Amino acid sequence: MSEETVEQSLARLKKSLLGSFDIHELFARNKVAHKWKATFRSLLLREAVFWRFEDLLQQSYALHKMGHSLGGLILLRSALETLATLIYLNQLTASVLEGSIDFHTFGHTTGVLLLGSRNKTTDHAAINILTILQKSAKRYDFIEKFYADLSECAHPNHEGLVLGYCRHDRENLIENFANHWPDMYSKTHEHKMSAVIMMFDHEYNDVWPKHFSALEEWLEKHDAELEATKNNPKA
Repeated sequence: MSEETVEQSLARLKKSLLGSFDIHELFARNKVAHKWKATFRSLLLREAVFWRFEDLLQQSYALHKMGHSLGGLILLRSALETLATLIYLNQLTASVLEGSIDFHTFGHTTGVLLLGSRNKTTDHAAINILTILQKSAKRYDFIEKFYADLSECAHPNHEGLVLGYCRHDRENLIENFANHWPDMYSKTHEHKMSAVIMMFDHEYNDVWPKHFSALEEWLEKHDAELEATKNNPKA
């Protein structure tokens, strides 16, 4: 079987986007588990991440095909940040199941992931994306290096300024300017996109459904305990 191209992957992702979900179906699925807001938030986060991830990748690919490599790379960086949010959500769910974090803490954190802001337009301060990426690196050890490389493109550092636009002619003592981004990254852009899509497919299609089902069962088992502690200030 031939390997899926980036264009084919993007078409598949677009076709798979969820248009809506009925909250009543959650209660019908498991009334006890879904009286807790955290399960709804988890599902909402998953699908919102999918929509943003797909949107960013479509635009990244379009810019790449037009030769606008820098813009494509910056959008790919944003897609990686978005993916990291899903990875982090899955890690949090696993931590609840393992007993390493309190469920009420999990519920609060899912709320912050949905309602957090950096410009104080909401009541919750957003979790720093670098913190989320560091957590994600526990599952994918290369993700921080991947992100750092993309950040060099996004920032006006040495690569973002000098390597991207300058070439020095030492013999004639002339500084030449041109857009070098396509030469530097056009051959590897689609490979980077494929790597990000592969991680997303696994986290969205394999990890999240497994953890979500397990969380439903866990909530049924611990419902009485959670009811007794839900007003605990420490939670």
